[in-house]
Amino acid sequence: MTQSVFDKRQCSLGEGPLWHPERQQLFWFDIDNKRMLSQQAGKPLEWQFDHHVSAAGWITRDELLIASEVELFRFNIVTGERAHICPLEADEPETRSNDGRADPWGGFWIGTMGKQAEPEAGAIYRFYKGQLEVLYQDITISNAICFSPDGQFAYYTDTPTKLIMRQKLREGGWPTGAAEVFIDLNDDGLNPDGAVVDAEGCLWNAQWGANRVARYAQDGTFLSAVQFAAGQISCPAFGGAGLSTLFATSAYQNLETMSDADGQTYCALLDGIKGQPEHQVLL
Repeated sequence: MTQSVFDKRQCSLGEGPLWHPERQQLFWFDIDNKRMLSQQAGKPLEWQFDHHVSAAGWITRDELLIASEVELFRFNIVTGERAHICPLEADEPETRSNDGRADPWGGFWIGTMGKQAEPEAGAIYRFYKGQLEVLYQDITISNAICFSPDGQFAYYTDTPTKLIMRQKLREGGWPTGAAEVFIDLNDDGLNPDGAVVDAEGCLWNAQWGANRVARYAQDGTFLSAVQFAAGQISCPAFGGAGLSTLFATSAYQNLETMSDADGQTYCALLDGIKGQPEHQVLL
């Protein structure tokens, strides 16, 4: 397995990596510094915003749906043009968006949290064909939003609980029944952050403070882990040729001593494992 630094720019809170399947290009966010980053032909790209931005889904080749602390908006990568889609806790200045991902039906799941991680200040929503609906309330740090390849399950976590939950989905992508515990990390003392599911249905979870992204089987059994130089790995994504590269964002937020490795964005070329293509958002 070959591991390397994909991008040396240090993010205070790297989050939301998205491999755009049509552009063959990675986008990610530095939440604290209110910016979206990318690369094209080795050239660093950056877009600055007025509010905290954290996650995106792709709409067309040139347009993204982006989640900010006050709204979901449509953003043209080429022109910089933006258009409001719907408010997202716009009347709650103490919260912001965090983890998010498009589901197999074209819906977009997005979590929120308190800017100071205030207990139970956040929620998890689904935006689908023009409507934003709350799915889970009283969330402290929303993370690990991802989906099984067959569309049967969604996954998510409230990081302080150290529990990754699995939610059965009905046709159309809406939850049915109660969520169940999929992975309990309490005994291991691990903090579940962002996650993604590969083509085999195995879940890859970034574990804050543990320098790694861990892979779990469909029954929740630990399989392996990819170690990175940064301690605070925040979210993984699959991309690259054949979707066989694992990308991972990191953060230097709240570190007493920061190294050059902290906050950089990483990649690892996997052997015999590939991811799912990111789903397109339907407006």
